[in-house]
Amino acid sequence: MPYLVDGHNLIPKIPGLSLRAIDDEEHLIYLLQGFCQRQQKDVEVFFDKAPAGQARRQKSGRLVCHFVRQGKTADSAIAERLQQLGGAAHNWSVVSSDHAVQAAARRARASVIKSEAFARSLLAPAAAAAEPEEPDSDLSTEEWLNLFRQGRPKN
Repeated sequence: MPYLVDGHNLIPKIPGLSLRAIDDEEHLIYLLQGFCQRQQKDVEVFFDKAPAGQARRQKSGRLVCHFVRQGKTADSAIAERLQQLGGAAHNWSVVSSDHAVQAAARRARASVIKSEAFARSLLAPAAAAAEPEEPDSDLSTEEWLNLFRQGRPKN
């Protein structure tokens, strides 16, 4: 499942990164590139407040970086991207702890992953790297395990 990432929402959730650092976006891009390689997943990350004349889209392998022009937000750019995806949005996961971004994702039927959960998967060692946590379901993990342990009904 590919991901749309709210970059400035994710940065403060990663130990050692800060929105005050001048190279915070570059550090996150580096981590996301590693994630894309390990997981073989596509990621689009959105950063707002691009300096005048610096708004752009940059692609590197499976990672696409959107630097959103001033006067527009990454939140609105993510919502627009979800609209562009149309019915295919349900195949995507949106990474953000921002409630407005999460609401836009849910309206588009995309999955939502909180930034804190996704940050853990970015920092996982390559050998032990796993998919980020999926959104909560109505069944607990224990209930799912019990269902699988029971097996199929006998005919």
